[in-house]
Amino acid sequence: MDLDFTAIICGATLVVGLIALIGGMFPPTRLPNKAAREIFSYTRSLFPVLLMVAILRSFIFEPFRIPSDSMMPGLVHGDFILVDKFDYGLRWPILNTKFISTGKPQRGDVIVFRSPSQPSIDLIKRLVGLPGDHVVVRDNRLTINGRLVPLAPGGTYSGGFGFHGSPLGLESFGEKVHVILLAADRWSKDFDGVVPPEHYFFMGDNRNDSEDSRFPDVGMVADANLVGHAHRIWMNWQIPGWPDWGRIGMKIR
Repeated sequence: MDLDFTAIICGATLVVGLIALIGGMFPPTRLPNKAAREIFSYTRSLFPVLLMVAILRSFIFEPFRIPSDSMMPGLVHGDFILVDKFDYGLRWPILNTKFISTGKPQRGDVIVFRSPSQPSIDLIKRLVGLPGDHVVVRDNRLTINGRLVPLAPGGTYSGGFGFHGSPLGLESFGEKVHVILLAADRWSKDFDGVVPPEHYFFMGDNRNDSEDSRFPDVGMVADANLVGHAHRIWMNWQIPGWPDWGRIGMKIR
């Protein structure tokens, strides 16, 4: 996810809007030729469309594609997801500065955020630790502020992607229950630390195959890096191949 499509769309909207404004300052008969008249006419028609797309992507919803295994089994390769950018506050596009606060992230939310070490890259993980939390991870068991997070057996993974037969667990944050994947042939990464103010601690649901807040390249994630709350899968398409129609509209838990 190296390209910032929101920035591209906002930039295109600005350019097209300026061209349409300049064209609107002159009567069509005063434009130099037919080509110029067609260009200005086209930009006036295109500008409202680009403006609507820019508003939707900047403040309401933005689509993302799942690029890795780190959120299996809930999210898999080929999933295209919708991220709600309104849940945690409105931010100016490109600048990414919040100007209206609409809510706070909750433990257990699946969130897209910009990587602290490479802000041009978007990551998706589950929010585990809130500001001030003491988070301990030992042998894939999670303890927050001295309390062991409930984890019940969840059977075995029957899908593919190299994880067939791996144990599953049902992890609970209060009434929120989600499934985690515990690949037996991969190394478990432990952690012990306190989440700083205005920062968050994230983990992937594929606990033994996720570079998340346990690792220095990600670490604690500042509130300013949050992009939005992942809500639903709107398509699954692994290319080459056919769309998986059964995943369309699935809620992200």
